[in-house]
Amino acid sequence: MSINMKHRKHIKVYTTYVIHEAQKNHDVELRRSCESPVTPMNMAPEVPAILVLGPPLVFKAYESDFSQKFNFLKPWEKPIPLQQFISTHSSTVKAIFCSAVSPVTSDIIQSLPELRFVLASSTGVNHIDLRECKRRGIVVANAGSTFSEDVADMAVGLLIDVLRRISAGNRFVKSGVWRREGDYPLAHKLSGKQVGIVGLGSIGLDIATRLKAMGCIISYTSRTMKPHVTFPFYPTIHQLVANCKILIISCALTEETRHMIDREVMLVLGKEGIIVNIARGAIINEKELIECLVKGEIGGAGLDVFENEPNFPQELFPLDNVVLTPHHGAVTEEACRDLYDHVCKNLHAFLANKSLECEVDM
Repeated sequence: MSINMKHRKHIKVYTTYVIHEAQKNHDVELRRSCESPVTPMNMAPEVPAILVLGPPLVFKAYESDFSQKFNFLKPWEKPIPLQQFISTHSSTVKAIFCSAVSPVTSDIIQSLPELRFVLASSTGVNHIDLRECKRRGIVVANAGSTFSEDVADMAVGLLIDVLRRISAGNRFVKSGVWRREGDYPLAHKLSGKQVGIVGLGSIGLDIATRLKAMGCIISYTSRTMKPHVTFPFYPTIHQLVANCKILIISCALTEETRHMIDREVMLVLGKEGIIVNIARGAIINEKELIECLVKGEIGGAGLDVFENEPNFPQELFPLDNVVLTPHHGAVTEEACRDLYDHVCKNLHAFLANKSLECEVDM
């Protein structure tokens, strides 16, 4: 055999060996990849899911911005019942972001074994089962004082509207009645009025500050007396209402405050008395409020919230001494942007296991 033939034979044998070894190594690697669990080295870790309930108005306004930063689950995009949607994603949901009108019930909480955080887009958290959250060790946070100034402005605006009959005057002009009937009925001034505030938190204090500057006489009731506040404090609603003609409600809705403003309170307020509610509708016994207003047993009301939203008591529509707004006290462009920043900051903090802002005391 020639040297060239031997050389070619050796090359062929070597090449076959190399191909065989390469195939064997490939098979080993393939088998390892099938048997080994996925690790962060070969696949990105799963991003924690945040369930959105509502959705909150701020989410609608900034949905594209939110979606670039977080992994949101949006039940309204799927044609299945909410509970079925939640069951489908139960193992991945770490947090809930909810609106003020979307209940976070014990059933929802129990359906989410990995849930660790509930963030409300509102200041009030009466729609969240706090007892179940506490039992599970789930942290709850709210919007804090994000809306305080805007809601205080709404409270003052409603009060001025009722006293000065601004909305009624607008209808009087636009309907042509002014041209036909002449002078508009007399209204009432704001300064000098005795105003009782129910709940002197950040919103209540902002209301008090504004009305004091307008010449009103302020007093308040709250869960506790505020040590650095100089306004007169009354420990009960009945003591407060006996010393004022205007009642502004800015407290939280709890079992203790539900229907706290009832017929008895309204009758003490009297025929010149005015109620303004920018807190939660169920703090007032709405049925008894309607009855007192229709009968003229109180002087008027400015209502931004209702007991069964979005249902409005239509009996109040014809009354010129009643001003109604669609739970819009906190809704300004500026507040919405501030809330977006607040939500982003809190969700980033939660995902990074850092301290949260505006945690709710449970």
